[in-house]
Amino acid sequence: MALSTPISQMSVSFLTGVDGSTRSMIKVQSISFTEKSWSPLLGLDSKSRSLGVKKQSTICMSLQQASKSKVLVTPLELEEPKETPLNLYKPKEPYTATIVSVERIVGPQAPGETCHIVIDHDGNVPYWEGQSYGVIPPGENPKKPGAPHNVRLYSIASTRYGDSFDGKTASLCVRRALYYDPETGEEDPSKAGVCSNFLCNAKPGDKVKITGPSGKIMLLPEDAPKATHIMIATGTGVAPFRGYLRRMFMENVPNFKFDGLSWLFLGVANSDSLLYDEEFAGYLKDYPDNFRYDKALSREEKNQKGGKMYVQDKIEEYSDEIFKLLDNGAHIYFCGLKGMMPGIQDTLKRVAEERGESWEQKLTQLRKNKQWHVEVY
Repeated sequence: MALSTPISQMSVSFLTGVDGSTRSMIKVQSISFTEKSWSPLLGLDSKSRSLGVKKQSTICMSLQQASKSKVLVTPLELEEPKETPLNLYKPKEPYTATIVSVERIVGPQAPGETCHIVIDHDGNVPYWEGQSYGVIPPGENPKKPGAPHNVRLYSIASTRYGDSFDGKTASLCVRRALYYDPETGEEDPSKAGVCSNFLCNAKPGDKVKITGPSGKIMLLPEDAPKATHIMIATGTGVAPFRGYLRRMFMENVPNFKFDGLSWLFLGVANSDSLLYDEEFAGYLKDYPDNFRYDKALSREEKNQKGGKMYVQDKIEEYSDEIFKLLDNGAHIYFCGLKGMMPGIQDTLKRVAEERGESWEQKLTQLRKNKQWHVEVY
């Protein structure tokens, strides 16, 4: 939904459910998605906080942003720190945040459930795009009686401004981890992922203990606005890239203007498993010179050899172009299950050899130039 004129005192329904149902009704004041700001906007200072935007006014701007008009954000302290925010809250003294919303973001035919979870940290746990939060689920660690659960890390799926553009929230993309007995084929709840199920079952208002932010390897280099960024993700590994792309194409940040190329490769099982697909499709429509988007659907598509289409097969299709971009200084990022990397590495090595190059030497150079960014789990 593209809006070109301000709206005042208007109720708006957003269709964000995978089944097309109306999932939220909110009231907003004085919104404009042109070059004007979204009022009221909160900074991190106490004076700004006194403006008092209500919790229920949080807006997840994902599917409805469909034009080149951007949301003007107020940078304030979020753009000023010279050092990366790191480990502001540690496992022994986590920050208690509040769940704002939990939304299923995959279709009915997706294998498994993935949720988009918005967490209110009230501006006290600032982060940069590409970083992660730690989450400590409630309960006792079964391996250490009397002790809390271990921290689980999740890549943050929003920009430093959050989905409400006020610097007070962070979003996570979480797949519910379930275990099925290989012999009976039945689900075994006793072996289900503790943290992922806690998050996916959470309700607005629930408390969640978070640590961090952590990580520097996936930070988006912003000193070269015309740079090329090649992003390769499987499943929920798309989380940091959603943050990158919102910063590049959705937000109007006065001191950050992206004019390079971002190329996203996303590998999932089928069409119903695609994450943030409408959001990415909107960027593709509005910024065709700055954004490319290629999907690998393993259960619906075949690769050139007739096998299942995985993300490494898509990379091989465009290997000549990718290698040329890397030779010209492009950054390449990988995020997802660690099992994705062997197949990708084998593909890149084979392509390099076909080009008469040594992949080991090339990889060493990419790392030396800080063009190679990997975060797998």
